[in-house]
Amino acid sequence: MSDDDDDEEAVPEEALPPWPERIRVALKDSRRAIGLIWSTHRGYASGVLGLSAIGALLPASIAWAGRALVEAVIRSAQGDPGARAEALRWVALELVLVMVMNASTRAERALGELLRALVGERVNEDILVKAVALDLADFEKAETYDLMTKARREASYRPIMHVTNVLSLAQTLVSLGALSALLYTISGWAVLVVVLAALPGFFASLRFDKEAFRLFSWRTPETRKQNYLESVLAHANYAKEVKLFELGPTLLARYRAIFHALWDADRRLLLSRALTSVLVSEVGTLAFYGLYGWAVYGAASGQMSVADLTLCVLVLREGQGTVQRALGTAAQLWDDRQYLRTLFAFMEHESVDGKGGGLDVGPSPGDGIRFEDVTFRYPDADKPALDGLNLHLPAQHKLALVGENGAGKTTLIKLLTRLYQPTSGRILLDGLPLPEWNEHALRRRIGVIFQDFVQYQFTVGENIGVGDVEAIEDEARWAEAAERGMANEVIDKLPKGFHTQLGKWFQDGQELSLGQWQKVALARAFMRKDADVLVLDEPTASMDAEAEAKIFARFRALTEHRSAILISHRFSTVRMADEIAVLQGGKITEQGTHAELMERGGRYAQLFTLQAQGYR
Repeated sequence: MSDDDDDEEAVPEEALPPWPERIRVALKDSRRAIGLIWSTHRGYASGVLGLSAIGALLPASIAWAGRALVEAVIRSAQGDPGARAEALRWVALELVLVMVMNASTRAERALGELLRALVGERVNEDILVKAVALDLADFEKAETYDLMTKARREASYRPIMHVTNVLSLAQTLVSLGALSALLYTISGWAVLVVVLAALPGFFASLRFDKEAFRLFSWRTPETRKQNYLESVLAHANYAKEVKLFELGPTLLARYRAIFHALWDADRRLLLSRALTSVLVSEVGTLAFYGLYGWAVYGAASGQMSVADLTLCVLVLREGQGTVQRALGTAAQLWDDRQYLRTLFAFMEHESVDGKGGGLDVGPSPGDGIRFEDVTFRYPDADKPALDGLNLHLPAQHKLALVGENGAGKTTLIKLLTRLYQPTSGRILLDGLPLPEWNEHALRRRIGVIFQDFVQYQFTVGENIGVGDVEAIEDEARWAEAAERGMANEVIDKLPKGFHTQLGKWFQDGQELSLGQWQKVALARAFMRKDADVLVLDEPTASMDAEAEAKIFARFRALTEHRSAILISHRFSTVRMADEIAVLQGGKITEQGTHAELMERGGRYAQLFTLQAQGYR
């Protein structure tokens, strides 16, 4: 089997809908795209539309003026005394028409560029607004992420390009109609030949629809893999391991393999299209010169006037170019349609979990948090991450969650913060199920630092301020949160304090150690002053023992009037909680104080003893 055969099999087949359905959907998407452009800037859109209409009629007008000019010249040569001045007037009119066509073309292009920039920004913003509204589960589904990637990839130019192509096609069809009307005055069958000569190109364009659709559907996941490999090879975050493990050649080989798979598929399609285009073009050229020869023969034999010959040649030459432009635009419209279908599909995507209710107060203030028979299974997972979990955390109590990796601790937190919805069971805050809470009010109640916290390429103050977006630029709040999170000792050593740029993406950026980043993230959790539930997921995992001891010495004081959930693998810290819950296999297997759990001699006692032995 050849390499080409292998490549062909690498691109999966995709089923195209029937032609009537494709046409219906294409018209619907075109209407939406035109509505998008029109609502973005009506002035620029009107200008482009008007100039396009002018450009559609000018070629036929110039050809008509050329015919009249030749007739005047012939009459002048035959002795008509007024024909010379008339010929000059036709020259002047043709000059004006050509100048108007040049000016309108350039003006249309300028307005189109201005409109393209506005529409590109509008579409990008719409995509980002939609992305912000998606649930966490949407980001973790490959098909949704691929849809967003496809929508973002060409957002800056595809919508306006589609509308431009629609206008261009309409313009060429109007021009072709006007030219055909002029040609019809000489010979009706000549018009028929022009139309028939265009049909091979039309059918050739249809032939490539399936292949183009197939490549477009297959390309996005592969392109995303290639982009990821590129970031691993070229980003500072990965540089140490890439060099240490000598990953460069292996990852480069994968990068090249994806490129060649994409390139081979593109090559076959482009070469096939190019060959077909040449053949179609030759058919059009033969038809043109056939009609050209017919017109010359007719003029030479006296069956056609020289003026008609001139008009015929001008119409045929302009008509041939117009037909080619129409076919090329039609092919581009197919490419545009695929993108628009993807864009609108993403914008219409409904989140898995939906939105919250409208309540911001529960019926039982002080009842705290309750998990009632909560089960949660990740998509395509063999077993649930949480399985029939029951838990009650009264207001202002401190709960520690312990368990091995994969026991369900972080999943529990994501359910509490409504990043996920339970598969079954329910979670209540102050007696009100989470789906009935106003989403904003619910999240104002909870301050969280996740183990995989984000290291924003912002200033130090902004990295802390993101914990409460309503006070993201409040420097007094930064300082207060930094003091609570014990990040001051890090910040005081930085050149510009809270205004120091972090990360290496931007000029003068300072990089922190992971332990220092964790202190900044801990301060972020304390930004939300009105949060009465504080969740700390491995908050000191990257800190040294001394820093950890200092933070947890203040832990109870910092959460005196708040509920707190602490996840940690270090048992020296969890013993400070009012209650400890042991998670195993998605279930709570033990629950009680440190002393109670040690006295029972169960799993907690085993793990605590095992860890304590490591410090002896």
